[in-house]
Amino acid sequence: MKTTKHLALAIIISATNLVVRPTSAQVTEPFTSAEREEIYAQTIEKRATNILGALALNDADKTGRVRDAIKAQYRSLRARDEALDTMFATLAKNAPGVESNRGAVVNVLSKQLHEQFISKLSAELTPAQIESVKDKMTYNKVQVTYEAYCQIVPKLTDGEKAKILEQLKIAREEAIDGGSADEKTAIFQKYKDQINTMLNANGHNVSQATKEWEAKQEAKTAAAK
Repeated sequence: MKTTKHLALAIIISATNLVVRPTSAQVTEPFTSAEREEIYAQTIEKRATNILGALALNDADKTGRVRDAIKAQYRSLRARDEALDTMFATLAKNAPGVESNRGAVVNVLSKQLHEQFISKLSAELTPAQIESVKDKMTYNKVQVTYEAYCQIVPKLTDGEKAKILEQLKIAREEAIDGGSADEKTAIFQKYKDQINTMLNANGHNVSQATKEWEAKQEAKTAAAK
C-alpha cells in the first residue's frame, strides 16, 4: 500500500514539474514545431473569439483579459496532457501498468487549473456569463442533451427533468477540463449512463424510447422525400 501511495505521489510531483524538451533524434514530420504552434495559436484564438461572441462584452480591456484567460486555459490543458504523455511513456518502460494511475493524476492537476480558471473568470464576468463560457467550451452539450431527453423519453416529471439538468451541469464542470473533444464527450457519456440508470429505475425504458424516437425520425425523413 505504501509503495502504491509513494508511486502516485511521485507521479504527481513529476507531472507538476515536468518540462518537455525535444529529443536529439528528430523525426521528419509534415509540419515544423513553429508551424504547429502557429496552427494551434490560430485555433485557440478562434475558440476564444467564438466564446466572447456569446458574451457581448462592451469593455475592451475586460474582453482582452477574458480572452487571455480562455487562451491560457487551453494552453494549460494542452501542456498538462503533453507532459503526462511524455512522463507515462517514460515510466512505463520500467513500470508496466503505471498508465492506470493517469486518471487520478489528471484529476489532481486539473483541480488546480480549474480553480484558477474559474477564479479569473469570476473577477470579470457574472455567473450567467461564466455559464455561457462553460457551455461554449463543452459544445453546448448541457442544453442539447437535456432537450434530447425531453424529446425522446416520454412523461418525464419536473423532478426528473431537474435531476437530468443537475447531472449534466456536473458533467460540464468536469468536461471543461477535458483536453480534447473526445474526452469531453466521454465525460458526458459517463453522466448520461447515470441518468439512464436513474430513469430506468423510475420506470422509464430509455433504450426502447430511443429506438421508437429514431423510428419516428426515419419515418418523417422518408415522408419528406
